Amino acid sequence: MEAIYSVVEETISVLRSITIMDVIDIILLSLIIFEGWKLVRETKANQLLKAVVTLLVVYIISGLIGLKAIEFLLKSVFSIGILALIILFQPEIRRALEKVGRTGLKKLGLVQIGSEPDSMNARWETAIDAICDSCDELSATTTGALIVIERQIRLGEHIDNGTRLDALPSKELFGNIFYPKTPLHDGAAILRDGIIIAAACFLPAPQKEELINKKLGSRHRAAIGMSENSDAIVIVVSEETGTISIAENGELTRGYTRDSLRKYLRSKLIAEKPAYAEKERKRFVRGKKQ
Repeated sequence: MEAIYSVVEETISVLRSITIMDVIDIILLSLIIFEGWKLVRETKANQLLKAVVTLLVVYIISGLIGLKAIEFLLKSVFSIGILALIILFQPEIRRALEKVGRTGLKKLGLVQIGSEPDSMNARWETAIDAICDSCDELSATTTGALIVIERQIRLGEHIDNGTRLDALPSKELFGNIFYPKTPLHDGAAILRDGIIIAAACFLPAPQKEELINKKLGSRHRAAIGMSENSDAIVIVVSEETGTISIAENGELTRGYTRDSLRKYLRSKLIAEKPAYAEKERKRFVRGKKQ
């Protein structure tokens, strides 16, 4: 009984010592942990994070039951753990910082960012129609295509390695760009603000190429790599099967039609409802799996 009373008294003492700043500190830390978990839970880093947590649990247990060798080994590993985690989670950390940079002030309400002007929405309406019509036609003729839609993160370094166009998108122009054996077909077309700003652009390789399905070709791999390194939406048309795919946030979803592609792009680029767009993407993926 004395032990129970002692625990109760210590608990009450701790609770009495908590201040408002302590509560705020705990809430902020919880939010940071929650946002960090949301960032990695649907990525390959999820498995790596589970392994780190498992090692941490083993380290604690080994200390409690007296497994000196294992405790010493894990202690040595964790002594350089922060640097190792920064290296291992570099893509996720970079993506998180980029996300904070482009949405942090808006979400905090520190700055007022209005919606896109009507002219920009009209421009994207035209671009989306051209993209969907082109992808539908290219899919029917099994002509390979790679279209990158730039969003908040600028893709200047990738635009510079291609051929500058600054042209209004159309089904005919996309057809000429991706027609086999033409000078511009080998590479990606990049759109900025509803304009085809460049073509024949080379994209970065995926962070972990060895984990990608071996059946996917170079276009799909480049699309995944681009989506890992930016917030761009990357559309791929397979030259083998004609399948239309979208790469975003390092994930590839396949089997889009002209209508489902239009619906997805409109929700991302015009309606500006990312939660709705993500819901549509997940519903579409579930439907393909059934």
